[in-house]
Amino acid sequence: MASGASLLSFIIFALASTANCFYLPGVAPQDFSKGDELQVKVNKLTSTKTQLPYDFYYLDYCKPKEIVNSAENLGEVLRGDRIENSPYVFGMREHKLCNYVCKKKLDSKSAKNFKEKIDDEYRVQMILDNLPVVVPRQRMDGTPAYSYEHGFRVGFKASYAGSTEEKYFIHNHLNFEVKYHTDTVTDTARIVGFEVTPFSVKHEYEQPWDPENPHLITCNANTKRYVLSSDAPQEVEEGKEVIFSYDVSFKDSPVKWASRWDTYLLMTDDQIHWFSIINSLMIVLFLSGMVAMIMMRTLYRDISKYNQLETQDEAQEETGWKLVHGDVFRPPSHSSLLCVYVGTGVQFFGMTLVTMIFAMLGFLSPSNRGGLMTAMVLLWVFMGLFAGYSSARMYKMFKGAEWKKNTLKTAFMFPGTIFCIFFILNALIWGEKSSGAVPFGTMFALVFLWFGISVPLVFVGSYFGFKKPAIEDPVKTNKIPRQIPEQAWYMQPIFSVLIGGILPFGAVFIELFFILTSIWLNQFYYIFGFLFIVFIILLVTCAEITIVLCYFQLCSEDYHWWWRAYLTSGSSALYLFLYAIFYFFTKLEITKLVSGILYFGYMTIISYAFFVLTGTIGFYACFWFVRKIYSSVKID
Repeated sequence: MASGASLLSFIIFALASTANCFYLPGVAPQDFSKGDELQVKVNKLTSTKTQLPYDFYYLDYCKPKEIVNSAENLGEVLRGDRIENSPYVFGMREHKLCNYVCKKKLDSKSAKNFKEKIDDEYRVQMILDNLPVVVPRQRMDGTPAYSYEHGFRVGFKASYAGSTEEKYFIHNHLNFEVKYHTDTVTDTARIVGFEVTPFSVKHEYEQPWDPENPHLITCNANTKRYVLSSDAPQEVEEGKEVIFSYDVSFKDSPVKWASRWDTYLLMTDDQIHWFSIINSLMIVLFLSGMVAMIMMRTLYRDISKYNQLETQDEAQEETGWKLVHGDVFRPPSHSSLLCVYVGTGVQFFGMTLVTMIFAMLGFLSPSNRGGLMTAMVLLWVFMGLFAGYSSARMYKMFKGAEWKKNTLKTAFMFPGTIFCIFFILNALIWGEKSSGAVPFGTMFALVFLWFGISVPLVFVGSYFGFKKPAIEDPVKTNKIPRQIPEQAWYMQPIFSVLIGGILPFGAVFIELFFILTSIWLNQFYYIFGFLFIVFIILLVTCAEITIVLCYFQLCSEDYHWWWRAYLTSGSSALYLFLYAIFYFFTKLEITKLVSGILYFGYMTIISYAFFVLTGTIGFYACFWFVRKIYSSVKID
């Protein structure tokens, strides 16, 4: 509940501040005077090879006197973020050379952990004034511009000259560069960049060792001795001494505070250009428009011709969708299950729509860590009201009598399945001692949100849904079901359903590449305005392809359209999962079994949710279409 209150207050603040602030809201700017203390915070250790985050102090790094956890929201915990203080503390605009942090003697466990993390290419994530640290790299295309990597590597493997044996080396010296933008009036500054260049250096020091005031020979502020890449690197082995140190320099930057996140938001894959994405979407939109136009003209001609028939004999000679008017609204098999899925789909649609609107307006920017995840969880919980209402309305239309049983299914079936998969995956993460494992307290909070808020709201929505009068069918249903003629091979359910999922998937698969990259390759995703356009096109394509195939089905005198309407657009989730498999083998370098299980487990959850969302969109479009056409014909 505290997370919900903080989210609400944040939204109110953001709305009030957008009138005179160009930056996407998420954090207020902070002004620093010269000499003000700056504290570097440490986040998790991440690797694209294992997908298992670890706490920074899982490795034997230097620790402050007291480790303090920063305030976390629900989304941060679910993402595996662990924001803590560090011994890297310095003054604003005060250059410091060769700052000694601590000296560590590696035992067998520490050395083993460092080697494992170097093998798996783990990167250290740090934060200064809410900005993640980046490592600048010269572009390979020869341009003077830099590319940026998110976080710096724990270390590297290399061999000494003349030797083939690979050794492990740790990055124990950090060269920080803090970029700031100065206010000429107040002489205060705002931090607009946080870069680091890591070095591995085997420090030498004057004897005897003085822990209070060590004199390093390899790095000395008095003699202006800088750490160079040519210095002897620090090897990782049991019994080796490792001295951690850092430099910090400050650079005035023309970049304004409002634009300081541009560096992070541009860290995307250059292989896919905006032009190809927009071109793809325009093609999908054009095809959808053509399909819609053809359908409207064909239907208009059918209805006009049918209504102009004068005799019963002429009507009996008619074929196609008009002949099944007495069976088209016959309740389907497993109608209660269909109601549950439709209600869940409405809940998911409401959560997705509202989240995208808030994200598109800038309220869930990357600077508000965990805000997107928190908003999705809370919106899912509160959208239970609409899930219960829509499920109850559909169930009452099918003349169902066990409304409480139907409501319980709506409240527990989908979230229960997701929670079971999530619990198993979390147990695997916990077994790996990863910080990505959701703590017991957070798990309890999720269960409380589900049982304490979502379930009661589903019952409230269901109550109001059953209070409403039942939806009346536009035509009467015959007592005896009509025999369905033999269908052509291309009208068989499996073929029709699989064909129906291609176009909706085609509307999103390019954008899906960026989304998967942000999830699994630690990139920032923040083109929500474009994603919203893709979402609208997805709605249009789901609706139109389902209507078209439903029309062909009814023309072949097959009136079992209820479930097929849901599965037609919902089958796009199958293509999404197949694309996830393709992405796994072509873009990721995951080698560990647990990491592979995590990937496919979470992609199963995403595909299942996508199935519920697209299936519900297609079903409601088809439901509206069928009611519309049968209410437009004259039937005695």
